[in-house]
Amino acid sequence: MSSQHRPEEYSGSRDDVQQLHSMGYAQELSRRMSGFSNFAISFSIICILAGGITSFQLGFSAVGGAAIGIGWPLSCAFSLIVAASMGQIASAYPTAGGLYHWASILGGRGFGWSTAWFNMLGLIFVVSSVDVGLWQILFVPLIGQNFLGWDPTHFIPDTTKPFLDQIQTSAYWVQALAIAIILGSQALFNHMGIRATTILTDFSGYLIFVVAIILTVGMLAYAPSIDISRLFTFTNNTGDAGGGVWPQTNSLLMAFLLALLLPAYTVTGFDASAHTSEETRQASVNVPKGMIRSVFWSFLFGYVMICSFVLAMPSVADGAKQGGSVFFWLMGGIGMPAIVKSLLYIGIVISNYLCALAGMTSLSRMIFAFARDGGFPASNWLRLVSPTHRTPVHAIWIGAVLAFISTLYTPQFWTLASGCAIFLYLSYAAPIGAGLLAEGKTWTKKGPFNLGALSKPFAIISVLGGLLLFFIGVQPPNNALITYTIVLLIVMAVLWFGIARSKFPGPPVGDIIAKRQAVIAAEEKAVGEA
Repeated sequence: MSSQHRPEEYSGSRDDVQQLHSMGYAQELSRRMSGFSNFAISFSIICILAGGITSFQLGFSAVGGAAIGIGWPLSCAFSLIVAASMGQIASAYPTAGGLYHWASILGGRGFGWSTAWFNMLGLIFVVSSVDVGLWQILFVPLIGQNFLGWDPTHFIPDTTKPFLDQIQTSAYWVQALAIAIILGSQALFNHMGIRATTILTDFSGYLIFVVAIILTVGMLAYAPSIDISRLFTFTNNTGDAGGGVWPQTNSLLMAFLLALLLPAYTVTGFDASAHTSEETRQASVNVPKGMIRSVFWSFLFGYVMICSFVLAMPSVADGAKQGGSVFFWLMGGIGMPAIVKSLLYIGIVISNYLCALAGMTSLSRMIFAFARDGGFPASNWLRLVSPTHRTPVHAIWIGAVLAFISTLYTPQFWTLASGCAIFLYLSYAAPIGAGLLAEGKTWTKKGPFNLGALSKPFAIISVLGGLLLFFIGVQPPNNALITYTIVLLIVMAVLWFGIARSKFPGPPVGDIIAKRQAVIAAEEKAVGEA
């Protein structure tokens, strides 16, 4: 049986391919994703059953119910503005490089190069943090402890102990092996082709809807009482009142700002729609729709779901004291039938696994696109597309290795993982800011999705909001992120001015695009594209 793809089935519309050629790139990846699949991959990586559950305490342990009733829609409105601003650029430049490519075209090579590193780091920590959370917070306590009789101390290292003591325990190596297996399986699914990935992420989209609905109905049906005022009541839960999630502060405003990290950490990663542009049919239309719709439905279903958590609590004060265990405390005390709880636990674990799988897709396409433009050492090797599977196989496995390495130093892992949202939103704000300055000057041709008069106001909100999110994200106990960011900026400056400025060509522009047409034909022939 031939391993080559039939062009009429996989290559997408002629307009998609011609647009990609006009930007200097070959149709090497398999363009078979529908508009729904493009939506589903971002919806899966946002995954309200991941961030909405594992990060719930970030909001509730800050200002109580108001973090959900007021903070969630406020932050999600900002995310919608960012998604719309990114969608406008994606409509004009639908490439796998996404943010990096946009920032380079609109702001210059150096700006694009730095955006690529922030975006890549953010995506690495999205994948690794979801998988570590899948193991530590969900699989071991929900499945292992409840159904398999596991003792968590044998499967999860004690992070309160010094790192050298941790690595001498079997629990550290059991966790490392488990994370390696999880990441390896996600990389394998991605390796096998976009068809396998889309089947899983399409399923994930439906699964998230179904589990969120059942969980919400169950919470409300078995709630001791329904007090809507809880959702709009500000309570300073910082310090001991919130289980020590946040240091004590007397400023209710600062506590509310900290609470915004719950929706910000949850509703992120929607750049996955952009990174799969070259695999999406009618990309200039479907990619903006995918980003905006994934944020909107995550906002809506996530809002109703986490509101039900607050409403179902027998005592909001007791709930806040649970800190990071608040969801499990709530599930343990609510009167839902055991079989329903079991099915919900399984659904939540599977959804989180597929969330990280979608993150792996996004990360690998970003690495592939950056390597295609010479952004890495060994770029020619990293950008290789398998003619059998039509996926960037080396970029997939390197992405998995980088994600695994980031999980090994446990004392600072969760601090670094918390940085995934601020790194991603900074990488979101970068091309939007560049577009704000380039609009009407060097950027005169937009795609089918056009914000019109809202373009510049939305861009200003996106940039200022991204900076505010960075300020919130580096507050204690995550203040070590300030040092990490400064070190990262210094390293990037040294690498750029020392090496990359003279060696990094950036994306093709001008006459280079015309000169690449023969190369494009050869690249497409190598993978069996007509």
